[in-house]
Amino acid sequence: MTGGLIKSFKERISEQEIVELIKDLVRIQSYPGIKCQETGVAEYIHRFFEKEGIESEVIPVVDGRCNVVARIKGTGGGKTLLLTGHTDTVPPYDMPGDPFEVKIQDRRMTGRGVVDMKGAIACMMAAMAAIKRAGIELKGDLVFAGVIDEENKSEGTIALIKSGIKADAAIVGEPSQLDICVGHRGLEWFEFYFRGKTVHGGKQKEGINAINKAVKFMLRVEQELLPKIEGRKHPVIGESSMNYGLIRGGTQPSTVAGDCVLQIDRRWVPGEKYEDVVDEYQRIIDALKAEDRDFDAVMKVMDVSLMEDGIIHEPMEIDLNHPIVEVVSKAVLQATGREPGKVPFTAWSDGGLLSTYAKIPTIILGPGDLESAHSAEEYLDIDEVVPAAYAYGAAAIWFCG
Repeated sequence: MTGGLIKSFKERISEQEIVELIKDLVRIQSYPGIKCQETGVAEYIHRFFEKEGIESEVIPVVDGRCNVVARIKGTGGGKTLLLTGHTDTVPPYDMPGDPFEVKIQDRRMTGRGVVDMKGAIACMMAAMAAIKRAGIELKGDLVFAGVIDEENKSEGTIALIKSGIKADAAIVGEPSQLDICVGHRGLEWFEFYFRGKTVHGGKQKEGINAINKAVKFMLRVEQELLPKIEGRKHPVIGESSMNYGLIRGGTQPSTVAGDCVLQIDRRWVPGEKYEDVVDEYQRIIDALKAEDRDFDAVMKVMDVSLMEDGIIHEPMEIDLNHPIVEVVSKAVLQATGREPGKVPFTAWSDGGLLSTYAKIPTIILGPGDLESAHSAEEYLDIDEVVPAAYAYGAAAIWFCG
């Protein structure tokens, strides 16, 4: 019975239709600075679903920016699956030509957003439409959510969670080359401000050099904390990490630096607690203050990294034996002829919010290579779009029942 449903569904997936959807989505600009940024994309998706007879709603979130949520209701007694992706992109930066007019050469699409992640969104739309066109009745609900602001503060997914979204599993369509990403690290950007005393360089002994204090802090981190951080390993996701991303202090060579700013990227694996991540740095600051009366430092989360209501960029992890991993593995195998890897996602995603705050078991699966995202040559291989749409739809048919 299921085999017949899958065949009927597959016959209604069109490569040409998916490519045209991607072109249309890319053409609708949705990077920061665009008025109501992602709403044009949300309205396009909404119209598509309405035309297909699929219940859909455009939902305001903030400043005229809207999520879009669509649902194929089940007959009852099955599991609910959420397909989700973000509708915002980064700016075009230095992309050549018109970055919003998709170009195709040697079956490769280029344009801002093709891989991050309007390609996956188009594949999800096509999968849901194919299920509807085939007249397949699912027992559980199949839900699509196109959300705003993932590239910034994830206000779209936070709004989705606050609305009470429920699902038995979720697939986030970030690019994974159709491997199954079963987890990723948590992420925070911290800033340390070191305060000194500015004097003329000729009287440096009368000043307090904030750069020296920053160096003192960094040396203590290197000696005492970094080995501990890198020693924390997850069997799939890998090790925790930190990176010094920016340091800036002083005004000129002949003046003792009165201040210094250090910014770092800290990533942690499941099992580490955010409170402990913060406390490890604060303990070093407190110890240095106790040793040196001139040491004055303050730690904070960078404004660009802050999310609302104390929500943080938590890690994502799923049991490798969860049913969604099983059905997606089977779907990708049928779509591509290869068993997908169960791998880590090397960036952060809204999956960390869904799994932590909505308690929805979540994986990442999408067409394309993450390495091209945000780049001047963002691309998506056309050969991956039909397999992606098939994988989303077949997984839904098996998972929802």
